Amino acid sequence: MRFLFLPLFLLTAFVSRAATPSYDLVVYGGTSGGVIAAIQAARMGRTAVLIEPTQFLGGLTTGGLGATDIGNKRAIGGVSREFYGRIWQHYQKPENWRHQSRADYVNRRGSANDPDEKTMWTFEPHVATQTYDDMLREVADKVTVIKGERLDLAKGVVKQGTRIARIVMESGRAFDGKMFVDATYEGDLLAKAGVSYHVGREANSVYNETINGVQAAHSVSHQFTKQVDPYVKPGDKRSGVLPGINVDGPGEEFSGDRKVQTYNFRMCTTDVPENRRAWEKPANYDPRWFELLLRNFEAGDHRVPWNPVWMPNRKTDTNNNFAISTDFIGQNWEYPEADYATRAKIWRAHEDWQKGLMWTLANSPRVPEKVRAEFQRIGLAKDEFTDNDNWPRQLYVREARRMISEYVMTEKNCTRTEVVTDSVGMGAYNMDSHNIQRYITKEGFVRNEGDVQVRVRPYPISFRSLRPKASECTNLLSPTCLSSSHIAFGSIRMEPVFMVLGQSSATAAVHAIEQGVDIQRIDPAKLKARLEKDGQVLDFDSPPLPPRAARVPTTLPGIVVDDLDATLTGFDRMSSANAPFVGSGYHHDGNEKKGSQSARFVPDLPKAGRFQVFVAYPMNGNRASKVPVTIRHADGETKVTLDQKKKPSGNGMLEPVGTFRFEKGRAGHVEISNAGTDGYVVIDAVQWIEAK
Repeated sequence: MRFLFLPLFLLTAFVSRAATPSYDLVVYGGTSGGVIAAIQAARMGRTAVLIEPTQFLGGLTTGGLGATDIGNKRAIGGVSREFYGRIWQHYQKPENWRHQSRADYVNRRGSANDPDEKTMWTFEPHVATQTYDDMLREVADKVTVIKGERLDLAKGVVKQGTRIARIVMESGRAFDGKMFVDATYEGDLLAKAGVSYHVGREANSVYNETINGVQAAHSVSHQFTKQVDPYVKPGDKRSGVLPGINVDGPGEEFSGDRKVQTYNFRMCTTDVPENRRAWEKPANYDPRWFELLLRNFEAGDHRVPWNPVWMPNRKTDTNNNFAISTDFIGQNWEYPEADYATRAKIWRAHEDWQKGLMWTLANSPRVPEKVRAEFQRIGLAKDEFTDNDNWPRQLYVREARRMISEYVMTEKNCTRTEVVTDSVGMGAYNMDSHNIQRYITKEGFVRNEGDVQVRVRPYPISFRSLRPKASECTNLLSPTCLSSSHIAFGSIRMEPVFMVLGQSSATAAVHAIEQGVDIQRIDPAKLKARLEKDGQVLDFDSPPLPPRAARVPTTLPGIVVDDLDATLTGFDRMSSANAPFVGSGYHHDGNEKKGSQSARFVPDLPKAGRFQVFVAYPMNGNRASKVPVTIRHADGETKVTLDQKKKPSGNGMLEPVGTFRFEKGRAGHVEISNAGTDGYVVIDAVQWIEAK
């Protein structure tokens, strides 16, 4: 018998290669897009491994974002819609309503269901986790789930020519595959595979866009409405600036930079006393970070700075709102390309900020009493994220790396100015960028920059944007870091869309395997046919968007009281989505809490006399048709109603409500309410013109 003796290094390599598992599809990143990709591959008869660096699956969908951002539900199909159908099925069972009844939830929030489609778009985090677990359990014979394994950032990708052969984890564990999907929010796999990518905002000129790059003039939502001093010692520039303020200014308007829109955590809170956890002061609480917040209150901005959207069982998905809130503005610019240690520091800083913010809002005597009361009434839900001290396990990484492939999705796609023919799914949400930086104006006050919210028409997303250039990699796709400009990604980056694109990525990958070709060379007709067979929505037309004013009027004749100067009870949501409007935007009631919200506009009239009164509002089909308006004048009160679905008769912006006699000074007013209304009520401005 002859024995073959191999050198030790060859024997080690042989054993390592033999022990490395191989799959048809290797999915790195257990986000919503990654989970659906693995499930789709299995349903097509292929093996898949789903590798998640943390200990939980689902990304933001299971990490607190239960108020699904959709835009147009018709755009969501396939396995993504199936997920929301399973959510609907869960909440049809009475035993799953523990802290309120289903009827109470619907009455309080409005219908969150599509009765005909049997889908539900709002849910508790643990229900999303349970739903994904159930779906993966059904394909357990085909899908291997691996948790707690991170890609080795130094040597994690082994390529043979333009194909990835293997990926290697920090632990040394390796996975071979025929096709690969990068479903992370960060794009680590595609970057290490040598695929071109971009971080930050492109200048408008790069892709011939209008709302990319620095947008200081456009950033009117989630903005300071009062003059707030940014210096450590108010008025003294030599004392330095408060933390979190960019002393270099916003940059040239419309220019590009390496800055990304802000991150936060989507907290799950509740007002049920037995399930509510009080806000705790972080061990490393630094009061300097919250001085700007307190100065903003003291300047007169008494809005409650968060947006808790109610989920079932008296819980919320809580997001950022107004000038200073849960978004940790400007503190994430290094995150996309950082190593794991630096990312961990940034992650922890965001957690410290948000926990410190909540404690400050609930406890500081410098916070207005009504605001403190709101944060004392609501706290973290004790029965969510029980493995993470009730805190969300996923940082909301709104954007990081974005691939640059042979086709880049841009603003033109989102407005259907340019429509692709190789659709693999649809986007339908606003082009939505949260603020990116906080700077000092030339007048010496603090201001936010980067918040852009512009409507879209439901639009198809190109298959070419999911795959790299053929010269860079031929067996990789990414549904979460696809090829897109900053502002277009602000529309695409929604969880149900990531699910849709995850399914399409897996379908395309299986077709490449079956056809024996690179991902760039699969048969497009066969891909389209399979996507449609599996229920994917690839395109449908929609009404044209109304013209968007490049700049809105800021001055009007007569005496004008803007919404920022009105006395508000409620009406704490601000927008600039529909033009024209007066000033920097308008407020609305969120189509909720009917009868409890009002806005009083009080003019300071220079003399007594007869004045014609106009009410400004941007019309829209979702507005209320009978908005109560009360005019208090020298001869008593007059009540009228406005139909905000209809275009105002004065320049499309101002609607006359009558001519009345007023005393000199501030004796009169106009009050707008949302009592008994059947849609969104918006408040913009009121104008008094002396009658001739």
